[in-house]
Amino acid sequence: MDMIEILKAVVLGIIQGITEWLPISSTGHLILFDKIWPMTSTPAFFEVFKVVIQFGSIIAVCVLFFHKLNPFSGRKSISEKRQTFDLWKKVIVGLVPIAIVGLPLDMILEDYLSGVYVIAATLIIYGIAFIVIESKRHTPTTRSLETLSYKTAFFIGCFQVLAAVPGTSRSGATILGAILLGCSRYVASEFSFFLAVPVMAGASGLKLVKYFMKVGMFTAEQWGLLLVGTVVAFIVSIFAIRLLLSYIRKHDFKLFGYYRIVLGIIVILYFTLV
Repeated sequence: MDMIEILKAVVLGIIQGITEWLPISSTGHLILFDKIWPMTSTPAFFEVFKVVIQFGSIIAVCVLFFHKLNPFSGRKSISEKRQTFDLWKKVIVGLVPIAIVGLPLDMILEDYLSGVYVIAATLIIYGIAFIVIESKRHTPTTRSLETLSYKTAFFIGCFQVLAAVPGTSRSGATILGAILLGCSRYVASEFSFFLAVPVMAGASGLKLVKYFMKVGMFTAEQWGLLLVGTVVAFIVSIFAIRLLLSYIRKHDFKLFGYYRIVLGIIVILYFTLV
């Protein structure tokens, strides 16, 4: 394999691992990186690559939260197992909006809203939203996943649909929505992680099927690049998730809001002047 392409796959894996869980838009960052330093493979392969490497991030969540997500753990009491089943039911309820509206919308918008100025605009808009919402004092009414209602889970899922627009950030939309609905930052982040697992797995699988139907199987080099990107995304995601959960115990999300605004402005200036 070309070492330059391997390096790009590593960098893209790092970007995926960090930005998937921080509310700053993984897809937006991956698209922007490809605009600046594109992979030499076909555009169709990059479209699959940036989605499939999400498998690494999915596995990271499953590894870190295996006990919490496993309803059959022998270390859990009957009531704890029941709570875990309830958690999965809430995740399923939260998936309803994305299944009905989000996936079809994503397929429609994908080819039309992946431009750099759209990404820059959504980075800035949601950055402002984070700052405004976090500037208002609010007392969470939902401080644990056990007290998260099915109604709240459904409406958090509705916010997830907004991520169909590149630059929005799936985690950003769900975390913002959860906070607005009365969840603590920690609950908002954890539930966002759990919602991501089936959503990203489904999106990755769908991308693979579409690619195989239109283009065919990957070459050996493309399989290698996918493997590199996925492994790197997994390793980096482990650290990113732990970092975020540790950070929000004492801090709010304003820092991410400022980052989004600054990045959005830089993107506009860069692609306007270059």
